[in-house]
Amino acid sequence: DRPFFINGLKIIPINVMHGKLPIFGYRIGDFAYITDAKTIPEEELEKLKGLKVLVLNALRPRKHFAHLSFEEALDLIKRIKPEKAYLTHFNHEAGFHKDIERMLPENVHPCFDGLNIRIE
Repeated sequence: DRPFFINGLKIIPINVMHGKLPIFGYRIGDFAYITDAKTIPEEELEKLKGLKVLVLNALRPRKHFAHLSFEEALDLIKRIKPEKAYLTHFNHEAGFHKDIERMLPENVHPCFDGLNIRIE
């Protein structure tokens, strides 16, 4: 639950709740990866300020007890204000990639297998 280093890279754990289960997302420089969250405490949101890229789960359009819905994920993205965000961890109710892309703000995109993100 404390920052640590791997090959000189500082990794900052982000405490999030996956339903009733506490888990971690991670911030590495200007990038954060949170793939199994329902809620993020206020003090942890502070650790996400100034991101260039955020990868965040968004299971489906309707609410779920342990995962963010599309609306909940987009609300968090508005609060965190990364330059770009990518949604991941979709289930079968999410719909087709092209349909998800159309409903998202300009700086938010659905992830896909093989996606590469370059952060400079």
